Amino acid sequence: MKRLSFSRGLFSLANDVRGATAVEYGLILALVFLAIVAGVSTLGSSVRERWDDISDKVMSASSAA
Repeated sequence: MKRLSFSRGLFSLANDVRGATAVEYGLILALVFLAIVAGVSTLGSSVRERWDDISDKVMSASSAA
């Protein structure tokens, strides 16, 4: 009797896909997060270069005046 309930529980666990779905959603969320971090990092570098260029132009214009 005990062996039958153990095998039934094992079969039930093998057919349960709720945990697998949660893991898949977690992996998708991690990939989206990494893509956002990479995009923000790239955008941040570009914006910083733009502000540095503007700063250099303002400094050169103020020293020439």
